Amino acid sequence: MSTGALLPWLVAGAGVLGLLIGSFLNVVVWRVPRGESLLPASRCPRCGAAIRPWQNVPVISWLALRGRCASCRARISIRYPLVEIGTGAGFALTTWWFTEAFGPPADHSAVAATGWWAALVAYLWLAAASIALALIDLEFRRLPDPIVRLSIAVVAGLLALAALLAGDWAGLLGVAGGAAALFALYLAIALVYPQGIGGGDVKLAPVLGAALGFVGWGALAVGAFAGFLFGALSGLLLIALRRATRKTGIPFGPFMLLGAWVGLAWGEDLMGAYLGLFGLS
Repeated sequence: MSTGALLPWLVAGAGVLGLLIGSFLNVVVWRVPRGESLLPASRCPRCGAAIRPWQNVPVISWLALRGRCASCRARISIRYPLVEIGTGAGFALTTWWFTEAFGPPADHSAVAATGWWAALVAYLWLAAASIALALIDLEFRRLPDPIVRLSIAVVAGLLALAALLAGDWAGLLGVAGGAAALFALYLAIALVYPQGIGGGDVKLAPVLGAALGFVGWGALAVGAFAGFLFGALSGLLLIALRRATRKTGIPFGPFMLLGAWVGLAWGEDLMGAYLGLFGLS
């Protein structure tokens, strides 16, 4: 099967996988901020009834149960199916973007294929972590260490492995340099203006730096700038709507993540166009 014919199946498969991962992310978003273990089976938070497998099918179960617990009929938030749908869409779009950006492996060897899949898994992990961290930060105003630290290891490790297997030394430098550069930037800001940047933001920075640096330095620059831009625009909007003041703290993690994905998708093109204005591209 040609690469063009395989791509729709690959994207569709990623979307289905995303639906399943989204169901797990709902557990992560609920339990991790509360310090609960992820291992026990899912239960209704109101009556404690175990959720049976057929009641845990992404989206379909929520619709079949009409958004209520099968035992006590307590309402189940619409956030649950939305997270599942969002993760499915995120996985599909990430796979499409990655395939368009990097193409299939340059050759059909096992080594090249392993590196290609390692990089794809790294970005799918980042997509899932982005959803979980954004939701947790919006609700609890923090980015849990267990998710952030594991993401550093997975994203940076898999991308470094992909670069090594491909003999892509520029990519390897991008992973290490991007992680170090974005971490240094956020650490410096936190030391100078601790009210504006939290410790979780500083720890998240190397995850995003590694992912952006693997794509290119243009992606890194645009991704970092976009995060600050989105955060500033959001703050100004909240002030204009009288929902916040200049001293009101807002969770910055979601803007970091959104900016990073803008950098991944369009950073290289935007930086090329910007440099072209000055005849530097």
